[in-house]
Amino acid sequence: MVATKEAAYELSRLKRLEENKKRMEELNLNKLAQHLRIQKPSPMKKVKPKVPKQSSDPSSVRRSSRVADMPARSYKEVPIEPMGGRPRSYGYRRRDLSNRVYASDEDREYAIQRAEDLQSGLDHDIPSFVKPMLQSHVTGGFWLGLPVHFCKKHLPKRDEMVNLVDEDEVEFPTKYLALKTGLSGGWRSFAIDHELVDGDALVFQLTDPTTFKVIS
Repeated sequence: MVATKEAAYELSRLKRLEENKKRMEELNLNKLAQHLRIQKPSPMKKVKPKVPKQSSDPSSVRRSSRVADMPARSYKEVPIEPMGGRPRSYGYRRRDLSNRVYASDEDREYAIQRAEDLQSGLDHDIPSFVKPMLQSHVTGGFWLGLPVHFCKKHLPKRDEMVNLVDEDEVEFPTKYLALKTGLSGGWRSFAIDHELVDGDALVFQLTDPTTFKVIS
Protein backbone atom coordinates (compact mmCIF):
# COMPACT_ATOMS: atom_id res chain seq x y z
CA MET A 1 0.00 0.00 0.00
CA VAL A 2 2.85 2.39 0.89
CA ALA A 3 4.79 1.53 -2.29
CA THR A 4 1.72 2.26 -4.36
CA LYS A 5 1.41 5.77 -2.79
CA GLU A 6 5.11 6.51 -3.37
CA ALA A 7 4.89 5.48 -6.99
CA ALA A 8 1.82 7.64 -7.51
CA TYR A 9 3.58 10.63 -5.87
CA GLU A 10 6.70 10.18 -8.04
CA LEU A 11 4.59 9.95 -11.16
CA SER A 12 2.74 13.12 -10.19
CA ARG A 13 6.03 14.96 -9.49
CA LEU A 14 7.53 14.01 -12.84
CA LYS A 15 4.37 15.14 -14.57
CA ARG A 16 4.57 18.57 -12.88
CA LEU A 17 8.24 18.95 -13.86
CA GLU A 18 7.39 18.14 -17.44
CA GLU A 19 4.59 20.70 -17.43
CA ASN A 20 6.84 23.34 -15.89
CA LYS A 21 9.53 22.67 -18.51
CA LYS A 22 7.06 23.11 -21.34
CA ARG A 23 5.75 26.33 -19.78
CA MET A 24 9.28 27.77 -19.48
CA GLU A 25 10.02 26.90 -23.09
CA GLU A 26 6.85 28.66 -24.13
CA LEU A 27 7.87 31.78 -22.22
CA ASN A 28 11.47 31.57 -23.48
CA LEU A 29 12.67 31.72 -19.85
CA ASN A 30 15.55 29.30 -20.38
CA LYS A 31 17.29 31.58 -22.90
CA LEU A 32 16.61 34.63 -20.67
CA ALA A 33 18.16 32.92 -17.63
CA GLN A 34 21.17 31.82 -19.70
CA HIS A 35 21.57 35.39 -20.97
CA LEU A 36 21.52 36.75 -17.42
CA ARG A 37 24.25 34.33 -16.38
CA ILE A 38 26.60 35.82 -19.01
CA GLN A 39 28.53 38.57 -17.25
CA LYS A 40 28.98 41.67 -19.38
CA PRO A 41 30.69 44.87 -18.25
CA SER A 42 28.26 47.69 -17.57
CA PRO A 43 28.42 50.36 -20.30
CA MET A 44 28.21 53.05 -17.57
CA LYS A 45 31.17 51.75 -15.62
CA LYS A 46 34.25 53.89 -16.08
CA VAL A 47 37.77 53.29 -15.02
CA LYS A 48 38.68 55.55 -12.14
CA PRO A 49 41.59 57.77 -13.18
CA LYS A 50 44.75 57.47 -11.19
CA VAL A 51 45.50 60.45 -8.97
CA PRO A 52 49.16 61.45 -9.18
CA LYS A 53 50.96 61.36 -5.90
CA GLN A 54 51.67 64.76 -4.43
CA SER A 55 55.21 65.73 -3.82
CA SER A 56 56.48 65.26 -0.28
CA ASP A 57 58.07 68.68 -0.56
CA PRO A 58 55.90 70.99 1.64
CA SER A 59 56.70 73.93 -0.62
CA SER A 60 55.13 72.14 -3.61
CA VAL A 61 51.62 73.40 -4.27
CA ARG A 62 49.02 71.64 -6.42
CA ARG A 63 48.18 73.99 -9.31
CA SER A 64 45.26 74.20 -11.70
CA SER A 65 45.88 72.98 -15.25
CA ARG A 66 44.86 76.46 -16.40
CA VAL A 67 47.97 77.97 -14.81
CA ALA A 68 50.23 74.93 -14.73
CA ASP A 69 52.44 76.25 -17.53
CA MET A 70 52.80 79.67 -15.95
CA PRO A 71 55.69 80.51 -13.60
CA ALA A 72 54.94 79.75 -9.96
CA ARG A 73 53.94 82.84 -8.01
CA SER A 74 56.07 83.88 -5.07
CA TYR A 75 54.30 85.10 -1.95
CA LYS A 76 57.38 86.39 -0.18
CA GLU A 77 57.14 89.91 1.11
CA VAL A 78 58.34 92.45 -1.41
CA PRO A 79 59.35 95.89 -0.15
CA ILE A 80 57.04 98.65 -1.38
CA GLU A 81 58.78 101.37 -3.29
CA PRO A 82 58.08 105.00 -2.36
CA MET A 83 55.65 106.84 -4.64
CA GLY A 84 58.39 109.21 -5.72
CA GLY A 85 60.00 112.39 -4.53
CA ARG A 86 61.45 112.42 -1.04
CA PRO A 87 62.31 108.97 0.39
CA ARG A 88 60.16 107.68 3.18
CA SER A 89 60.82 108.81 6.70
CA TYR A 90 64.21 108.59 8.30
CA GLY A 91 64.34 105.13 9.87
CA TYR A 92 60.56 105.14 10.33
CA ARG A 93 59.01 102.12 12.00
CA ARG A 94 55.29 101.49 12.26
CA ARG A 95 54.00 102.56 15.63
CA ASP A 96 52.04 100.28 17.93
CA LEU A 97 48.62 101.91 17.64
CA SER A 98 47.30 99.88 20.58
CA ASN A 99 49.38 102.11 22.87
CA ARG A 100 47.87 105.39 21.71
CA VAL A 101 47.81 108.11 24.34
CA TYR A 102 44.98 110.62 24.09
CA ALA A 103 45.40 114.15 25.39
CA SER A 104 43.16 115.35 28.21
CA ASP A 105 40.75 118.18 27.53
CA GLU A 106 42.83 120.48 29.70
CA ASP A 107 46.06 119.71 27.81
CA ARG A 108 44.31 120.15 24.49
CA GLU A 109 42.88 123.52 25.46
CA TYR A 110 46.25 124.68 26.80
CA ALA A 111 48.02 123.76 23.51
CA ILE A 112 45.38 125.54 21.43
CA GLN A 113 45.57 128.68 23.60
CA ARG A 114 49.37 128.71 23.35
CA ALA A 115 49.21 128.35 19.53
CA GLU A 116 46.66 131.19 19.28
CA ASP A 117 48.94 133.39 21.38
CA LEU A 118 51.81 132.64 18.95
CA GLN A 119 49.54 133.40 15.99
CA SER A 120 48.51 136.74 17.47
CA GLY A 121 52.16 137.84 17.43
CA LEU A 122 52.59 137.15 13.69
CA ASP A 123 52.16 139.58 10.81
CA HIS A 124 48.40 139.81 10.26
CA ASP A 125 48.92 140.50 6.56
CA ILE A 126 50.25 136.96 6.11
CA PRO A 127 47.42 134.33 6.18
CA SER A 128 47.69 131.83 9.01
CA PHE A 129 45.60 129.39 11.03
CA VAL A 130 45.88 127.18 14.13
CA LYS A 131 45.56 123.42 13.65
CA PRO A 132 45.08 121.11 16.70
CA MET A 133 46.45 117.58 16.25
CA LEU A 134 44.22 114.50 16.50
CA GLN A 135 45.20 110.80 16.49
CA SER A 136 44.36 110.49 12.78
CA HIS A 137 46.84 113.29 12.05
CA VAL A 138 49.82 111.81 13.86
CA THR A 139 49.29 108.00 13.73
CA GLY A 140 47.85 105.45 11.34
CA GLY A 141 46.77 107.15 8.13
CA PHE A 142 48.69 110.41 8.69
CA TRP A 143 46.17 112.57 6.88
CA LEU A 144 45.97 116.28 7.75
CA GLY A 145 42.80 118.06 6.78
CA LEU A 146 43.14 121.86 6.56
CA PRO A 147 40.43 124.49 7.19
CA VAL A 148 38.20 124.49 4.12
CA HIS A 149 37.61 128.25 4.06
CA PHE A 150 41.37 128.91 4.25
CA CYS A 151 42.09 126.47 1.40
CA LYS A 152 39.39 127.93 -0.85
CA LYS A 153 40.68 131.45 -0.31
CA HIS A 154 44.48 131.03 -0.31
CA LEU A 155 45.65 127.65 -1.67
CA PRO A 156 45.86 126.33 -5.27
CA LYS A 157 42.69 125.11 -6.97
CA ARG A 158 44.39 121.91 -8.09
CA ASP A 159 46.70 119.32 -6.51
CA GLU A 160 50.11 120.80 -5.82
CA MET A 161 53.32 120.15 -3.89
CA VAL A 162 53.43 122.34 -0.78
CA ASN A 163 56.53 122.86 1.37
CA LEU A 164 56.35 122.84 5.14
CA VAL A 165 59.22 124.76 6.73
CA ASP A 166 59.86 124.15 10.42
CA GLU A 167 61.46 126.50 12.93
CA ASP A 168 64.92 125.22 11.96
CA GLU A 169 64.25 126.17 8.32
CA VAL A 170 64.14 122.51 7.26
CA GLU A 171 61.77 121.94 4.33
CA PHE A 172 59.36 119.01 4.04
CA PRO A 173 57.65 118.63 0.61
CA THR A 174 54.06 117.44 1.01
CA LYS A 175 51.25 116.66 -1.39
CA TYR A 176 48.29 119.02 -1.19
CA LEU A 177 44.99 117.58 -2.46
CA ALA A 178 42.77 120.45 -3.51
CA LEU A 179 39.52 118.50 -3.70
CA LYS A 180 39.99 117.05 -0.21
CA THR A 181 41.62 120.25 1.15
CA GLY A 182 44.37 118.46 3.02
CA LEU A 183 47.95 117.15 3.07
CA SER A 184 48.80 113.53 2.34
CA GLY A 185 52.20 112.30 1.09
CA GLY A 186 55.06 113.91 3.01
CA TRP A 187 52.99 114.93 6.03
CA ARG A 188 53.86 111.69 7.81
CA SER A 189 57.58 112.50 7.66
CA PHE A 190 56.94 115.90 9.19
CA ALA A 191 54.73 114.48 11.96
CA ILE A 192 57.15 111.72 12.90
CA ASP A 193 60.32 113.82 12.74
CA HIS A 194 58.74 116.44 15.02
CA GLU A 195 57.29 113.76 17.34
CA LEU A 196 53.81 115.19 17.14
CA VAL A 197 51.17 113.61 19.37
CA ASP A 198 47.46 113.90 19.98
CA GLY A 199 46.70 117.24 21.63
CA ASP A 200 49.51 119.28 20.07
CA ALA A 201 48.58 122.47 18.21
CA LEU A 202 50.51 124.05 15.31
CA VAL A 203 50.43 127.42 13.63
CA PHE A 204 50.52 127.35 9.82
CA GLN A 205 51.62 130.62 8.23
CA LEU A 206 51.37 130.86 4.42
CA THR A 207 54.59 132.75 3.57
CA ASP A 208 54.33 131.87 -0.16
CA PRO A 209 51.50 130.49 -2.34
CA THR A 210 52.86 126.94 -1.80
CA THR A 211 54.95 127.33 1.36
CA PHE A 212 53.86 127.12 5.00
CA LYS A 213 55.97 128.20 7.94
CA VAL A 214 54.96 125.75 10.71
CA ILE A 215 55.37 126.86 14.32
CA SER A 216 54.85 124.57 17.28
